Amino acid sequence: MMSKKDCIAMLLAGGEGRRLSPLTNNLAKPAVPFGGEYRIIDFPLSNCANSGIHTVGVLTQYASESLHTHIGGGEPWGLYGSDADGVSLLAASPEDPCGYLGTADAIYKNLSFIDDHNPDDVLILSGDHIYSMDYRKLRDVHTASGADATVSVMEVPLAEAHRFGIVGVDESMRIVNFVEKPTKPQSTLASMGIYIFKWSYLRKMLIEDSENPKSSHDFGKDIIPHMLRLEGKLYAYPFEGYWRDVGTVDSLWEAHMDLLEQDMEPHLEPDPHAWQTYSRDQYMGSGRSPISRTDEHDSSLSHWNNAVLGDVQRTVVFYGVQVAEGSVVVNSVLMPNVKIGRDVHVAYAIIGEGAIIKDGTRIEGSIGKIEVIAPHAVIEGSAFAPSTALNIQQT
Repeated sequence: MMSKKDCIAMLLAGGEGRRLSPLTNNLAKPAVPFGGEYRIIDFPLSNCANSGIHTVGVLTQYASESLHTHIGGGEPWGLYGSDADGVSLLAASPEDPCGYLGTADAIYKNLSFIDDHNPDDVLILSGDHIYSMDYRKLRDVHTASGADATVSVMEVPLAEAHRFGIVGVDESMRIVNFVEKPTKPQSTLASMGIYIFKWSYLRKMLIEDSENPKSSHDFGKDIIPHMLRLEGKLYAYPFEGYWRDVGTVDSLWEAHMDLLEQDMEPHLEPDPHAWQTYSRDQYMGSGRSPISRTDEHDSSLSHWNNAVLGDVQRTVVFYGVQVAEGSVVVNSVLMPNVKIGRDVHVAYAIIGEGAIIKDGTRIEGSIGKIEVIAPHAVIEGSAFAPSTALNIQQT
């Protein structure tokens, strides 16, 4: 056994991400590009690095190679070193035909990894959230309360509450009830899918859950409700910063549009001198460069090494993008190495990495119906509608 750790993190990154299809047809959801120069998983990894958590297990399953290639040895985040520190890629065992059955099962099947580090606390994170959080503050509250588990929560609009685990608390912020994705939410206090547990307590709960044939082996559906039934000491930690679950096409597009709002509060980007977000950028090496705007009067975010000759407005532009003269792109996301020909019109769309949009094509989405072009697709035609799959070729 290694020397005892105060806290380690386990980052759940194995989901298939069907609601982000076709962006995730061959890519793990946390590996989807975000914000002009990142991948989604860069945010929790950077949060760990900035919070002084140097031991991180990343649990992968679907399209795991896309994440393994991006994370590598953890160098961009400073998460590399000896066996006792750094990032460890924990793929589902090829000898297990079922793989990871749920979020709790994924942690259960890595009991030995956690036991080897012998931590006081284990931080459970999701790989598909965009936010900046100092986990030290969460752990301080957790330790001071003497909680068995602490759940990070935030207020959400009532219309969106059905998408989350909804938490009920008393005046001391102790959790008194928890309902995963209720059809008729009774509260707007939502779980963020960020948990910290006493390891000795969580370990016992995971073993019990693994022996329950009726369990779906999920933290929100099974572990947290079971802890409450056993009168475990669970507390809520209110978070007031920017946070967004980007597990759907609409939420991914909305999070990109948030980046374009100069006066958005709370803002995703903290002081870059105090809290940086890191990535493995293919042009700038292992570090990062702060997001920059193309022009102080232009509501677009752009990266370097682009050839944007057309009219691009309120759009996030990744590296390697080309937009030919006569084309108009508005309210959209152009992922890495997108090529847009002449006289193209794109509105309310996400264009996947490496896609080619040929001359004269029109891609017209709307709020609530964002159009998505698959990575590396070739689109040719005077109009484009996914329902008819007009002239689409896969390169």
